[in-house]
Amino acid sequence: MDQRKMGSSSATKSYVLPSFSSGPAMDALKRNKSTGSSMVGRDRHKGALVVCFGELLIDFVPTVAGVSLAEAEGFKKAPGGAPANVAVGISRLGGSAAFVGKVGDDEFGHMLANILKENDVDNSGMRFDNHARTALAFVTLRSDGERQFMFYRHPSADMLLTEADLDQDLIKKAAIFHYGSISLIEEPCRSAHLAAMQIAKKGGSILSYDPNLRLALWPSPEAARKGIMSIWDQADLIKISEEEIEFLTGGDNPYDDNVVLTKLFLPNLKLLIVTEGPDGCRYYTKDFHGKVGGVKVKCVDTTGAGDAFVGGFLCSLASNLQLLKDEKKLREALKFGNICGALTVTSRGAIPSLPTKEAVLKKWKEIEP
Repeated sequence: MDQRKMGSSSATKSYVLPSFSSGPAMDALKRNKSTGSSMVGRDRHKGALVVCFGELLIDFVPTVAGVSLAEAEGFKKAPGGAPANVAVGISRLGGSAAFVGKVGDDEFGHMLANILKENDVDNSGMRFDNHARTALAFVTLRSDGERQFMFYRHPSADMLLTEADLDQDLIKKAAIFHYGSISLIEEPCRSAHLAAMQIAKKGGSILSYDPNLRLALWPSPEAARKGIMSIWDQADLIKISEEEIEFLTGGDNPYDDNVVLTKLFLPNLKLLIVTEGPDGCRYYTKDFHGKVGGVKVKCVDTTGAGDAFVGGFLCSLASNLQLLKDEKKLREALKFGNICGALTVTSRGAIPSLPTKEAVLKKWKEIEP
């Protein structure tokens, strides 16, 4: 395993958690210290609340892989939307999660709200718009399980979330506030997103960012790059993919640590995670960086894999906010996330494929009896 120490003066300093002198993140950290919870996968109390902000939609996934949308004879309807996927993933693993966003006041919107409720996700932060429909996405599966998207949102309800719609009390309860970049594309949702981040930050939350690049939704690649990077310096932890590194850096080698460290690891960051699909992930902190290997499975559909990884990692972090400064515990949490992602690709759809804690622990034991 690559566990090289960073070649800088910071490598000799003790790692310091975000300076949350008060708020839910600090309260959760104090609870962790008093209960001694630390081990990934060990039975413990529910972790601190993770609030996920953004889009919730319906994915239509072809029943047969390797065909175009026009050639597909049928589609499987599946709930999706990256932040909602993460919320369900956390809850299914035994964590505590809530979702903040807007859907249409239509059958799909109410179905999605019920799905969150059925998965024990707090949906009190959801809003319903009677002037716009719930977003739809048709997802083409190539023969290798990778995807292409066609979105129907012109505009969809999630784009119309306003600052006035925000459940500020719920956001303030978040130990971790998680979000993507799709909600930055259009107003009024962009302003609502920025306001929600400020509410969470002032409340003492750890800010977690997964850009989740969907170029088809942005006006141009330049707008996408600018929009994604516009809030880069505010997050405490960021998860990105190899493809996103290449896009954000203008084509630089995504496997080069120097590229990541000089162009993407800004001073605000406590942790940057680079996912590599079946090959696992890399991690970067101020004091150390390395790689955690992936889990080999038969891939059917990669939809939701990254969200499952994020859900698994944030569930572990919410249960032990100290793991960011402990490389061994951090690696355990990343391995837990890798297994979550691997299990998700073994069936179609995002939310329907997210694993339970029992399934993850079973796979963990198979890897390390």
